[in-house]
Amino acid sequence: MTGKSRGERRTGLLNGFAAYGMWGLVPLFWPLLKPAGAVEILAHRMVWSLAFVAVALAFVRRWAWAGELLRQPRRLALVAVAAAVITVNWGVYIWAVNSGHVVEASLGYFINPLVTIAMGVLLLKERLRPVQWAAVGIGFASVVVLTVGYGQPPWISLTLAFSFATYGLVKKKVNLGGIESLAAETAIQFLPALGYLLWLSSQGRSTFTSGGPGHAALLAATGVVTALPLVCFGAAAIRVPLSTLGLLQYLAPVFQFLLGVVYFHEAMPVERWAGFALVWAALCLLTADAWRTARAVGRRLEVPRVEVTPSASSADV
Repeated sequence: MTGKSRGERRTGLLNGFAAYGMWGLVPLFWPLLKPAGAVEILAHRMVWSLAFVAVALAFVRRWAWAGELLRQPRRLALVAVAAAVITVNWGVYIWAVNSGHVVEASLGYFINPLVTIAMGVLLLKERLRPVQWAAVGIGFASVVVLTVGYGQPPWISLTLAFSFATYGLVKKKVNLGGIESLAAETAIQFLPALGYLLWLSSQGRSTFTSGGPGHAALLAATGVVTALPLVCFGAAAIRVPLSTLGLLQYLAPVFQFLLGVVYFHEAMPVERWAGFALVWAALCLLTADAWRTARAVGRRLEVPRVEVTPSASSADV
């Protein structure tokens, strides 16, 4: 491995840690925005995210994709679906964190890979290996255990997992880069979000105008908090293998879980530990299977070294 490739890999890993670290620590940020409610925070996140990515795209002068997207109604419709789904995801997550459900929110991102696999089978007719089937089955058992423990399904976790899995599926079909995709989605979200904020202000209920300059600055920072991890993720995705990114993705829910238990002091009764233990067992199976498969594929792609010796015919020439 050359010095340049080692440097690129190191840069990719640092960006990957930064992206998933920021996503993992974001529960510390949303409570700072109180007394703003979840819907007001969500609207500000949409508005300021568009402002941030617009500046970023202007800086790198990358606009050609927008004209191409506008000429493709089917892709534009998929972007609208992605915008709607991520709106649900963002809104539920902000509400969950500010309502004292950080642990349950982290569970949503732990089970997200299992939901993604299940959707691949149901919607894309993908075939699973036995270990993957076992992981999905264990994941389903964890939901049953948690449902019995809560007395109801863990709807916050399930909403976050299914909305983000759907978002990933739609984004795969749209095939846009991270910043470009966020720009397109927030452009669709912008007018409804801005309209809501203007209505809130007209009713005298906007904390942006009544909470002081510090509070207004924090609400404006939602754009940075949303877009900056995506920038780091994009830098990581082109520099490190997908298998490495797959392992790094667990950093975010691990940090969120630890914050919920250690910092926010959320209750962890026995049935909740049991449910999480089952999810972690399923993820261990998935990770081990993915690692084994990646190594097997890597070995098959290795080109054997062949010693070239002069043939009889060439020796005669």
